[in-house]
Amino acid sequence: MPVRDAVVLLSGGLDSTTTLAVAQASGFIVYALSFRYGQRHDAELASAVHVARAMGVLEHAIIDIDLRRFGGSALTDEIAVPKDRDVNEMATGIPVTYVPARNTVFLSFALAWAETLGADDIFIGVNALDYSGYPDCRPEYLRAYEAMANLATKAGVEDGRQLKIQAPLMRMTKAEIIRKGTGLGVDYALTSSCYDPGVAGRPCLECDSCRLRAKGFAGAGLPDPLLAKFGIHPV
Repeated sequence: MPVRDAVVLLSGGLDSTTTLAVAQASGFIVYALSFRYGQRHDAELASAVHVARAMGVLEHAIIDIDLRRFGGSALTDEIAVPKDRDVNEMATGIPVTYVPARNTVFLSFALAWAETLGADDIFIGVNALDYSGYPDCRPEYLRAYEAMANLATKAGVEDGRQLKIQAPLMRMTKAEIIRKGTGLGVDYALTSSCYDPGVAGRPCLECDSCRLRAKGFAGAGLPDPLLAKFGIHPV
């Protein structure tokens, strides 16, 4: 297969890091894109930098936008992050950690970069199985966005390119994602998943994201190397 460029949205979390590894294993040269958007868990950006370096992406861009201006989310506003929720409860309704239009904003930046790079592929690490009920993580949303991308760009309208939004983890459980990434050599000790981290990005172990991560490693039958990094011993 010819070498192709791709833009990969990289938060520094487990899913986006695995997605980056999948893109590279598929033969893509990766341009990684991260955002400093006013998130309370901005420790993830340090993880994104470490991941991008360790995995040898061609370029890693960090874009500053301030979604705190609009608020409306526990990740960007003075709203408490939910703690100790049952995993089944997480799939009921849209939680307060949903950031309004976040993936639409992120994909728009990724689309602009992809078009200027001549890249036809954008990778995003969304998942419709073990996820927190976000509307912009669903396959129908991504299909609609892809259709819009091909209608709204010179690449799609005049240049005859077919822009694609790739979500390779969409139908995988968290355990399957972890097994996939482990098989591709991902170092999950570099990643950060917590919505409400402590000093140096220490995970709280109680938010939805931490609990889904713990469920995934348990299901995969593997220890989470991030816990060992912080000297945390699972109960």
